[in-house]
Amino acid sequence: MTRISIKALHQEVADRIRELIRNGHLKKGDRIVETEICQLLGISRTPLREALRVLSAEGLIVIVPNKGAHVAEPSMQEIREMFDVMAILEGVCARVAAEKMTDAQFKKLRQLHEKLEQHYQAGNDQKYLKVNHEFHVLIQTIAGNKVLDEVVNGLRQKILLYRYRQLYQPDRFDASMQEHRDLFKAFKSRNPDKAERMMKKHLMGQCEALVNLYENGEAGTHR
Repeated sequence: MTRISIKALHQEVADRIRELIRNGHLKKGDRIVETEICQLLGISRTPLREALRVLSAEGLIVIVPNKGAHVAEPSMQEIREMFDVMAILEGVCARVAAEKMTDAQFKKLRQLHEKLEQHYQAGNDQKYLKVNHEFHVLIQTIAGNKVLDEVVNGLRQKILLYRYRQLYQPDRFDASMQEHRDLFKAFKSRNPDKAERMMKKHLMGQCEALVNLYENGEAGTHR
């Protein structure tokens, strides 16, 4: 029981650091000051260092011997490559999900889509992003391919931090909602070709918005 508890703690610490990166409190290139993070989270250095090793393996943190850790600084080319691959993978998930989706599963998808509309109409980007993540995960779950799951999950944690920031690009919120509407229509009509095409369009739209955000020096800031 003790060993499980320790593992849970460092995973929770990793989640909190991901959130600090996602919301801009830790920006690319920032040094991870262990004393500050430990004080902020109320933890010792042991779970923090275990968490940093996890994040390093994911490519989110760079650990330099005798110099400490800092937030990774991916190039625009690396970000584009991540989205290129994720668009293909999530496109496959969308295709398979459209082919095998049951009425009960579609009902769950519709409920999430309706929540997206509600948060969009209210202008609540944070709640929209949370439901958006649930929507994509549900599609992956419906696809039900274990090998695809492993590959997608490995990339999802890394890309999620950048994926969140793209919504702060001007007009991106509107475009994202429209892409979701088109994607939902494809699932409603059980059209695998369109579902795959719309999912790829959605991911690449995110990519272009994010690249524009970084090029304008606005990454990590809210609109």
